[in-house]
Amino acid sequence: MSAVRTVLGDVSPGDLGVCDAHDHLFFGTPRLPGQELRSLTAARAELTAFREQGGGAVVQWTPYGLGRRAADLPPLSRETGVHVVAATGLHQAVHYDEGTLARLRGRLAEVFVAELTEGIGTSGVRAGLIKVAGGFHALDAHARWTMRAAAEAHHATGATIAVHLELGTAAPDVLDLLCGDLGVEPHRVVLGHLNRSPDPVVHRHVAESGCYLAFDGPSRAHHATDWRMPDAVRALADAGFGDRLLLGADTTTAAARSVDGGPGMPHLLRRVRPRLVDAVGEELVGRILTENLGRAFAVPWR
Repeated sequence: MSAVRTVLGDVSPGDLGVCDAHDHLFFGTPRLPGQELRSLTAARAELTAFREQGGGAVVQWTPYGLGRRAADLPPLSRETGVHVVAATGLHQAVHYDEGTLARLRGRLAEVFVAELTEGIGTSGVRAGLIKVAGGFHALDAHARWTMRAAAEAHHATGATIAVHLELGTAAPDVLDLLCGDLGVEPHRVVLGHLNRSPDPVVHRHVAESGCYLAFDGPSRAHHATDWRMPDAVRALADAGFGDRLLLGADTTTAAARSVDGGPGMPHLLRRVRPRLVDAVGEELVGRILTENLGRAFAVPWR
């Protein structure tokens, strides 16, 4: 039987409730100095605010080495009543120092599998997805290395692979590599940030593969394309791909948190949801926020 692996254990997809398919409770990178998500108090407040808007589950895409604070996730989930899914995986090379990358050479897939099956570090918290990243309109050697490791870990565990698309680009290249060369079934791949490159031809092309398409950036840093998202979602729904769409808030900086004056997680349900209801109807938006995520991330763990 398939289940979504949360930080408190495996959960039936139907029990998740309303879902934020891509977000961050903790996150830190040298690319965003001074904007790290490190505060436990702020993370608790953000989850509580999301819950008050009707939220039931959050998928945290923070991968290896970027401040996941895995041991803090189970108590946060218990205290707020929000399911939390943790990630393994690796981001773009620019987010790491060379020493960290050197230590992973030759054993990256092994690390991913261990975090999916045994736990992240000494926390005992098992990851529920693999997060990797592409580049701007292309895949460099680092992206290909991480995606090969992700595919190996997927074949060993069944875990879904979620992909950060840089500014929404290179989606066909990602699918060619993961699903073509590396044998990952498209329905086990989530492509993130398609809202950042609202190209209807590319959207239709990747949707036809059978993968999941995430529109996951209504945060302060990415609001420039927000006004195009309802049209993109409607076009895909009209073409018959409504069951492949996901929504997330992707809060990556302290300033973007609702508790610090930004939109944060609650914005997804407070502002984005009603806007999409106007575009495609309440029934479809309800399915996108509940049923779709369960299918995208639920696997028969092995």
